[in-house]
Amino acid sequence: MKALILAAGYATRLYPLTKKYPKPLLLVNGRPIIDYIIEKLHAVAEIDEIIIVTNSKFISRFKLWRKTLKTTKKITLVNDLTKSNDDRLGAIGDLDFVIRSKKLRDGLLVVGGDNLFDAKLNKFVLFAKKNNLPVIGAYDIKDKHKAGKYGVVRIDKNNRLIEFQEKPKKPKSSLVAMCLYYFPGNKLGLVSEYQKSKTSKTDATGFYIDWLSKKVGVSCFVFSGNWFDIGDFKFYDKAKETFKQ
Repeated sequence: MKALILAAGYATRLYPLTKKYPKPLLLVNGRPIIDYIIEKLHAVAEIDEIIIVTNSKFISRFKLWRKTLKTTKKITLVNDLTKSNDDRLGAIGDLDFVIRSKKLRDGLLVVGGDNLFDAKLNKFVLFAKKNNLPVIGAYDIKDKHKAGKYGVVRIDKNNRLIEFQEKPKKPKSSLVAMCLYYFPGNKLGLVSEYQKSKTSKTDATGFYIDWLSKKVGVSCFVFSGNWFDIGDFKFYDKAKETFKQ
């Protein structure tokens, strides 16, 4: 199994912090955000390689950071060749780029480089391997009103995804999608198929998940504990406060 960390965004909502520094390398309690993610991936025995996709603007920053990292896993940096927010590929574009350029065939665990959580990933991986379907990680924020800022999911009693709403004005659930996915090796080719479709939207992964659920079905694993999607200063400050404890 491979793991992919999405770290090629330009994080304009966190300017000026991220004008010259990538968001995954911002510090939380003295450690880069991405270090926490690597720690979670390191604990999953099935993962034999961690791929980090970044861009031309920040690749040198990640190379310097890589020298400080202590892990026995193989770490591979991939440059998506973009230089600014204007020519970014988007999350699905980067996923497709990595799958094709690395010729990936194994199961793939994908996590956003700005997602901080304290739950372990082993149960998620076990659930994913048993289902043999694409799987998304989800988190119940217990507030439908606030859920509208995220991708909102509805699931059935068997944890199958029955509806996905991308930042809806009227959320039907308080269960929101994390940027955490597992794709079986035999389903990786569907990313390119989606990219070529007329409905393709490459920036928000939720549109792909919605398309995928109708195509082959998607399962959902609900996490507990703390989770932060660090999209702006408010959530960055909250994460720093929580992980300081």
